[in-house]
Amino acid sequence: MTGSAPATFGMDGGREHRTDGSGHRSSDRLRDPCTRTGGYAPLRAYAAIGDGRTLALVADDGRIDWFPVPDLDATPAFCALLDAPSGGCVELAPTDRFRVRREYVVGTNVLATTFVTATGTVRVTDALNTGVAGRLPWSELARRVDGLAGTVRMAWRVVPGTALGTASPWVASTDRGHVLTVGGASLALRLLGDMSVHADEREVAGVFTTGPASRHLVGLAGTGGEPVQVPDPADVDDRVDRTIANWLAWTQEFHYDGPYGKAVQRSALALKLLLHAPTGAIAAAGTTSLPESRAGGKNWDYRYAWVRDAAYSVDALLRFGLREEPHAAISWVLATLKRAPLCVFYGLDGSLPGDVETLDAPGWRGIGPVVDGNRAAGQLQLGVYGDVLGVVRTYVDAGNLLDAETGRLLASLADAACDAWHRRDAGMWELTEQQHHTSSALGCRHALLCATHLAELGQIPGTTQRWAVEAERIAAWVREHCWSPDKQAYVMYPGADALDTSVLLHADSGFDTPDRVLSTVAAIREELGDGPLLYRYSGMQDEEAPFVACAFWGVRALAALGRRDEAQAWMDQLLELAGDVGIWSEMIDAQDHEFLGNLPQALTHLALVHAALAIGPAPESTEPQDDGAAVEARPAAGDDRR
Repeated sequence: MTGSAPATFGMDGGREHRTDGSGHRSSDRLRDPCTRTGGYAPLRAYAAIGDGRTLALVADDGRIDWFPVPDLDATPAFCALLDAPSGGCVELAPTDRFRVRREYVVGTNVLATTFVTATGTVRVTDALNTGVAGRLPWSELARRVDGLAGTVRMAWRVVPGTALGTASPWVASTDRGHVLTVGGASLALRLLGDMSVHADEREVAGVFTTGPASRHLVGLAGTGGEPVQVPDPADVDDRVDRTIANWLAWTQEFHYDGPYGKAVQRSALALKLLLHAPTGAIAAAGTTSLPESRAGGKNWDYRYAWVRDAAYSVDALLRFGLREEPHAAISWVLATLKRAPLCVFYGLDGSLPGDVETLDAPGWRGIGPVVDGNRAAGQLQLGVYGDVLGVVRTYVDAGNLLDAETGRLLASLADAACDAWHRRDAGMWELTEQQHHTSSALGCRHALLCATHLAELGQIPGTTQRWAVEAERIAAWVREHCWSPDKQAYVMYPGADALDTSVLLHADSGFDTPDRVLSTVAAIREELGDGPLLYRYSGMQDEEAPFVACAFWGVRALAALGRRDEAQAWMDQLLELAGDVGIWSEMIDAQDHEFLGNLPQALTHLALVHAALAIGPAPESTEPQDDGAAVEARPAAGDDRR
């Protein structure tokens, strides 16, 4: 198909956007595509696209290795990410040797990848399309190919997988084209432009040649347990531009005044990918079972909604001037709590998590297990009290009001927190051994302070005197029992020698003096630091990679305690470790900087955003900082989360 020149949009790597604050490295230089090991791409090679219901991961060699249909938590129809031999993928790349550069269209979750060969240049625009008034009622993957210069021979291949060993895929030829079936998902293949097509019962493939101003498209329209939607290919192509316009309309409502515009906006867009539009829930990550350790065994399913992530998301999104997403998220939290017991996390539909199932798949690079479900379901984590009351306080302080039923629910949670903080729990890191975790006690304190505030505003009923007194008892208990004179820091729990980065989340809560909190930050960087990164708690250096969010928590703590220059220097070091298009995983290896863990990771993006917000815009005049309790980055030498 030949037509007018392809539309042009600003790119994340473009000059005008690169100057808007630091963030991820610009992608304007051509480079070789990723090198796969046993069919598996490095996790750094992936960019995410999404539509508010599901997402797909696109490697820089043109292959989509992850695409659940129709929802994010569905068993994926394409999951070569975890099963290279039989997981299934959607391939689209030049047949000849090529170099690549890629970036998101500015202000969107639409990915533009440029392939350059010896004979020509093409641009592939990848999108999960949206409709006229939001998301489509089906999933629609569009892979648009524009010829930019010369000629390029392109090959494409669509191979449905075995749904992590749970289904037998099938390709059927119909009078409306090819339809792929994987378990309960059905996908109609839509093609635009002159191209060859070869099919059997397991895959569909073909080739075509681009020229200047040529246009081709490979698309998939998917449903789950519903009739198969078979859209006109030209309509699929037109919806790519509509999808870009829809994303741009969203980012026009986004406001951030600070030195990290590019990184913050990209993180906000990544969080938008994880917000499940049908319910308002915010998924912890877009994937399951990507390993936290090369040794294996620490593989979890993050396609659930943690109450903590909802709390952090509402706070960040409200501060960006957004209102629809925070309302959807808090409404999901409260509606879920009204029909289910207080839990650490829930299904995206608000259901209680079921048992963990181990699936018949090898895992990324053979590092298993691959699981559906998460063993932290049913754990006692006392910090959830603070998450719930905290998110409601943020919502009310933004000018909103609570209904009477919600007020009574929250008052009962505050009363429960008065007693609950005395109990041992699994802590934020979801450990199997229960202790009186410092951060859990401080989470209960946060809940009681928020409840007191809400009651003073007339939003919830209750005995504010008890809540306020109990909050101070918790602070006094933490100061007496959780401070280590030897380490000059707050430790993981009373009598422990271990440090815990989750304490950093309470650095600005006022439970103790700034000098002791700054001393804790210094001790954590000394003991848990490896370059700019931090391990979760003591002893993890031998078990897993550093947890990226922890370092951003440290940045936020320094900024909140008045150490803006030190915080900004640390932040700048961390942002150098981002993926090429600004997507972050859960963990980063401290030596080779390879990504590990599930991605995109909500907690990492949220921690980045809150660190940037704490640093804030540059002050008009900078006063010298006190050298007392200065915090330096010192490399460290050298149980299960979720």
